[in-house]
Amino acid sequence: MNAYAQSKKEQRRHWRQQRQLAMVHMADALTAAVHHALTELQRPGRLGLFWPLGAEAKLIDPPPHWPGGLALPRAEASGLIYAPWQPGDDLAEDVCGIPAPTGAPLGPGQLALLLVPALAGSSSGIRLGSGGGWYDRFRAQPDWRVVPALMVMPQCCSCAELVVAPWDVPFDGWITERGKQLQC
Repeated sequence: MNAYAQSKKEQRRHWRQQRQLAMVHMADALTAAVHHALTELQRPGRLGLFWPLGAEAKLIDPPPHWPGGLALPRAEASGLIYAPWQPGDDLAEDVCGIPAPTGAPLGPGQLALLLVPALAGSSSGIRLGSGGGWYDRFRAQPDWRVVPALMVMPQCCSCAELVVAPWDVPFDGWITERGKQLQC
């Protein structure tokens, strides 16, 4: 394993543990802060959420109010897509085994905002994810770069800097239990 991969692996182990410990006490506060922040961020189009895994924020139960509707990601062999979703819709496991909507893919012009879970996030908007690269490859597509995207994480998982890869696309900000922070 090269030094870069080892560093990322160590960062993931550290920040996964930090998030897990924080979410024991911060889960409800983080969910409430996300719901509150979204009232100020509403715009036309769908809100892209995520299916919560492990200690990720549970934003879908209950889902936030978003006038344009909601969407969830679906991992396919060709990459990540978003599809319309509302509570009660049938879901099927995607190629990663995560529940996902089965509807037609949405285009970038149909999504107003993406919320993405983070193990950690830097002050420059770099996100440390779980390591699959799904969101990195998705957001690296030029058409999707224009869709605003915010990380969701506990405040204790924000840090000054993270190891940056050439394919990392900075996020537009983040939401923690303390509220939203937008990059200017």
